[in-house]
Amino acid sequence: MAIFLALFLQGCQSNKSIANQHDGHFQNETDLERPNILWLVTEDMGAYIPPFGDPTIETPNLSRLANEGVVYPHLYSTSGVCAPSRAAIATGMYPSGIGANHMRTNSYMDKTGLPAYEAVPPPEVKMISELLRSNGYYCTNNYKTDYQFKAPVTAWDDNSPYAHWRNRKGDQPFFSVFNFTETHESGLFEPYGHRYIETRYHHLGDTTFVWKRDRMSEEETPKHVSKDIKFKVPPYLPDNNVVQRDMWKLYNNIAEMDRQVGQVLKQLEDDGLLENTIIFFYGDHGGPLPREKRLIYDSGLNTPLIIRFPSGVNAGTKDNRLISFVDFAPTLLSFINVQPPKYLQGQAFLGKYKVKNKRKYIHAAADRFDAETDAIRAVRSERFKYIRNYRPEKGYYLPIQYRERIPTMQELLRLREEGSLDSIQEQWFRDGKPKDELFDCINDPYELNNLAENSEYDYMLNELKFEMDRWLVSIGDQPNLPEKKLINQLWKGKGAQPHTETPKIQFDDTSQIALSVKTEGASIGFKLIHEDGEIPKSWTIYKEPLTNLKKGDTLLVQAHRLGFKPSKVINKVF
Repeated sequence: MAIFLALFLQGCQSNKSIANQHDGHFQNETDLERPNILWLVTEDMGAYIPPFGDPTIETPNLSRLANEGVVYPHLYSTSGVCAPSRAAIATGMYPSGIGANHMRTNSYMDKTGLPAYEAVPPPEVKMISELLRSNGYYCTNNYKTDYQFKAPVTAWDDNSPYAHWRNRKGDQPFFSVFNFTETHESGLFEPYGHRYIETRYHHLGDTTFVWKRDRMSEEETPKHVSKDIKFKVPPYLPDNNVVQRDMWKLYNNIAEMDRQVGQVLKQLEDDGLLENTIIFFYGDHGGPLPREKRLIYDSGLNTPLIIRFPSGVNAGTKDNRLISFVDFAPTLLSFINVQPPKYLQGQAFLGKYKVKNKRKYIHAAADRFDAETDAIRAVRSERFKYIRNYRPEKGYYLPIQYRERIPTMQELLRLREEGSLDSIQEQWFRDGKPKDELFDCINDPYELNNLAENSEYDYMLNELKFEMDRWLVSIGDQPNLPEKKLINQLWKGKGAQPHTETPKIQFDDTSQIALSVKTEGASIGFKLIHEDGEIPKSWTIYKEPLTNLKKGDTLLVQAHRLGFKPSKVINKVF
C-alpha cells in the first residue's frame, strides 16, 4: 500500500501542464521518424483508475504508465457503445456519417426486420492499419474488431488471439493493438467469472497455448480487490448490497486488466523496445454501468487516455485538451511523419502534423441499440454540452435485454416498480425528454440539471446549436433517417450489398504483372506462393507491378472496398 501511495502522490505532484523536456535521444514526440506504436485498449472504461482521480484500488501498471507518460482526461468517444466507436477509431470518420452508428449493423435484424449490412465509407477511406502497412509497418490486432464492416485482408498482417509484434521480420517498425475484454459490461453478469480466453495474456508469444471456452467460476476467478471495501456509487444508481457487489466486480475486473496490461509492457521491455515505442492506453468508450454505457452523457463517452513517449518525454504531466476518437488516425500518421489525407474528419493532436489550434468541441451520436431505436446528437465544449433529442417522445431508458442481465439494472427496475428511487435516479426513467438539453459539465458532472430553459445560458445554447448544425452538414449526418432508408442509400437503391469487382491480372512485355480492379476505392491484396508450397501468413498490399515470378509460382489475389462484399479470390498458377 505504501508503494501505491507513493506512486499516486507522485502522480498528483507532477500533474501539471506539459513543459519540461527530459534528457535522452528522444526529446519530443516528433524525434523518432518511424517509432513503434503500441495500443492497449480496454472495454467499457470510465475514470475508475488512480491516474484519473479514483484511488479506490491499486493499478500499479497503469499508474506506472501514467507516471512515465501523459494523462489526457478529456478523451471522448463518438458513441457510448463499442462498434460505432471502433469504426471511428479504425477510419478517422464519424460513424453517424458513414452508416456505422446503429449498434450493430448486422445484429438484431430479426427484431428490426431489416437485412444485415455494413457501413460504407467514401471510396478514398482506408483503415488506419492499412495506411500504416502501406508505409512499411507490421500491423497486428489481438483480437477484437467490431468495426461495423468486414476488415479487408489488407488491413492487418495478423488479426488473431495470437497476434504479436514478435512475429514480424527483423526490426520492422510495428503497430500492435491488444484488446482487453475483462472490463466489458458482460463481466458484471451473474454467475460472475473472468473469461478463460483472457488468460492468454499471461502466455503471450506461446502459439501452443490453448484456453478453455466461456468463463471461470467465481471460485476460480482471481480476487484482486477486497469485498469489504465500501465502494463509492454514482448518484444515478442506488447504493445497496446488489450495487456494491457490481462495483466490486467492476474494480476486480479492472485490477485483472491492469495485470494483463503489465504482461504486455513487460514483454515490450524484455524485448528492448520500450524506448522506441509510443504507448497508448485507452478505453473504447465510457463505463459499463446503467446510465453509462450507450448514453451520450460524459459517463458514456469519456474514457481514460494515457500516452507514454520514449525517454521520459513529458513524463508525469497532464494535457487537458479535448480529444475525439476521430483524431487517432491522423495522429498516428503524424507520428510516422506522413501527412494525414484530407478526407479524415479528425485532426492530429501530436507529431509532425499536429494542428496549431486545439479542438474546441467534441461530437457524439446515439441511434439504435440492439432492438431499440432512438436518435440523439451531442456537442461538447470544454465546459458545456448540448444534447438534441430527435425523438423527445421516447424516454432515455430503453429496455435493452442485454443490459438487463446486469444485477444493478435489475435492481433499478425493481426499485422503480416499488417507487423507491430518489429524484436523481428517477430522471433516467422519465416518459419523455426535452428536445434540447444543456449541461454545465464542470459544475454538474453527472449532467442532471438541464439549463436549456435558463435564459442566462442562451448564448451558450445558441453557440452549441450552431456548431451542431455545422457538424451535421459537414459529415452528411441525417439524424432521424429511418434505418431502412439509410441502408437503401448505402446500397445505392439496389436492394443488396454491393460487391467488389473481381480483380484482373495483366501481363506486359517486360514480364511485369499488374493487378487492377474496377471498383473505386478497393484495396488489392495478394499472396505469392512459391513452388516449395509455403503460404505467406499475411496478404501483401498491392502498390506496384510484380516482377520475378517463376514457373510454378501461385498468385492469390483479392480486392475489397470497405462496406462492400470482398471479391472472390483469384488463383493464378504460372
